Amino acid sequence: MATNSHINPNIKRKKEALNVEQLFNELQSGQVSALSRAITLVESKASGDSAFAKAVLQQALPYSGTSFRLGITGVPGVGKSTFIESLGRQLIARGKKVAVLAIDPSSNISRGSILGDKTRMEELVKSDQAFIRPSPAGTTLGGVARKTREAIILCEAAGYDFIIVETVGVGQSETAVHSMTDFFLLLKLAGAGDDLQGIKRGIMEMADAIIINKADGNNQIAAKHACREFKNAVHLMPDKDHGWPTQVLTCSGLNNVGIKEVIEEIENYTAHSKANKSFIKKRHIQELYWFHQTVEDAITSNFYNRQEVISKLAVLEKEVLSKKKSPFDAASELLGLWSFKK
Repeated sequence: MATNSHINPNIKRKKEALNVEQLFNELQSGQVSALSRAITLVESKASGDSAFAKAVLQQALPYSGTSFRLGITGVPGVGKSTFIESLGRQLIARGKKVAVLAIDPSSNISRGSILGDKTRMEELVKSDQAFIRPSPAGTTLGGVARKTREAIILCEAAGYDFIIVETVGVGQSETAVHSMTDFFLLLKLAGAGDDLQGIKRGIMEMADAIIINKADGNNQIAAKHACREFKNAVHLMPDKDHGWPTQVLTCSGLNNVGIKEVIEEIENYTAHSKANKSFIKKRHIQELYWFHQTVEDAITSNFYNRQEVISKLAVLEKEVLSKKKSPFDAASELLGLWSFKK
């Protein structure tokens, strides 16, 4: 019996094109389920989802770049979720649509992730002007950062004009989030050992504002003391390209105190950086950074997934550990498997 298998690929392509168009239209119309599906496609490691995700992103790209992107970091227990909920509710009251992209830590043993931000932001999640998306950090920070950046593009196409990216607050995730946001906010605690001696200079230099959270109850005096210490410390940091000095503020996310001042600080920074053109300059630098980073990631992945490299790598690692080859000679030999064309 004759079959029509020779026309099936065309039928499949038409169906996929229709599904992409339908999904994007639903996403743009404000359907949260469509935005969630699109981000799931972007995050998926299934080979069949890659082309579909790229097609949706391509449609979303012309509508991107319209939001304000806020990065927030802080150690576990600093009160990020409570702070973000208070911040998000006030932003919504000012007419903003708020998306929260939270990167949750993953277990190195079970690979499981808490993904509990929706349960911690009980009030914010109820608003139809808010979208909260927790994603597992997994073991590859670069991959998660790239997926988060693509999620930002999808959220912007869906009409969200204020996007918050929350990091796990440990490791190198801060650097990745700093490279995709307009304003980087560092949350700190007072009176819990989380003061100047426990802070990384690199994070301090990245921060556009430092917020001493949980400045309430018996902790108010300690918070004021920490605020003074950090104000003295930021004066020793090098000036940033945008020319805006890092501000230090106190707040209580739980009691919704000081959140208004944080928003005003962000608004003042935005007005300043747009006036001196540093806002768009930073966006351009970030775009080119992610372009080059994506190329480097693809080259690295391609190289290490080659069968001859996989086989040779194990041999060379043993030779390095047994002192038969230096790490430099071994690297040169491994790279020799790569054909560099002039």
